Amino acid sequence: MTWLVSHQVDEFVDVAGDFLRSRPAEHTVLLTVLDSIRARGIAARFGWWVSPSGVAGAFLQTPPEPVVLTGMPPEAVAPLVEILSDVDGLNVDGLNVDGLNVDGLNVERSLVDAVTALWPRPLQVRQRFRLHRLGSLTPPLPGPPGRARIAGPADRELLISWYGQFLAEVGYSEDDLAGAVDYRIGYGGLTVWEVDGVPVSMASRTQPAAGMLRVGPVYTPVALRQRGYAGAVTAAVSRAAQELVDEVLLFTDLANPTSNALYQRIGYRPVHDRVLLALTW
Repeated sequence: MTWLVSHQVDEFVDVAGDFLRSRPAEHTVLLTVLDSIRARGIAARFGWWVSPSGVAGAFLQTPPEPVVLTGMPPEAVAPLVEILSDVDGLNVDGLNVDGLNVDGLNVERSLVDAVTALWPRPLQVRQRFRLHRLGSLTPPLPGPPGRARIAGPADRELLISWYGQFLAEVGYSEDDLAGAVDYRIGYGGLTVWEVDGVPVSMASRTQPAAGMLRVGPVYTPVALRQRGYAGAVTAAVSRAAQELVDEVLLFTDLANPTSNALYQRIGYRPVHDRVLLALTW
């Protein structure tokens, strides 16, 4: 039993694809990021745990994003920490994975104690997330004025600005905001809510993968909040998504009770929690 590591997305999909597709909701992040990696040529690192029964765990990193881990057998955790922490390569910029700095880990809640106990430096909880699955869609009533429409090239500059504002609010970064927006516009993955022809809110969705897709991010400029636009555009995207896949998923930040309550009113129900662990120095 061992971890194998690769830069090659096709090799990772060939070897670990069946494992990922066997539990699409649980593996939603890896499955949806793979399409973006291929389409945008993003540099990434992949790993998979080989057991006697086949692949039983995996990880993926697209710098500067945290390493995303799937669930895995208990015996896989210690060798994974050894690979990711690469103690001999310790430096002030982070820990190294064969040339890629690691400064965060996105893990299932069940793995948090094992990973933090074995990691050679302190880890702190940065964020807690909850994955939700859409049940019976219940659009907000009464809804706000306006309508939803699929975003197009004419919306590009506005959506680049909104994406940047969203990432700044949640404390994330994106090296290529324009590329991220262009990618989503290209497959119809961005929807805006507009009032009198003026966009006031947006919601994104991933490409379908293994019978599921994920809604998010959802963003409304600060000056336009508390008017029902976010709920309306999320419901519109969710309704369209139900025509494409069997499972419609969505992550919420557990520190934001407003958004959690909103999505539950629309019809999203909890599946499991994930935790973002960050290095401390």
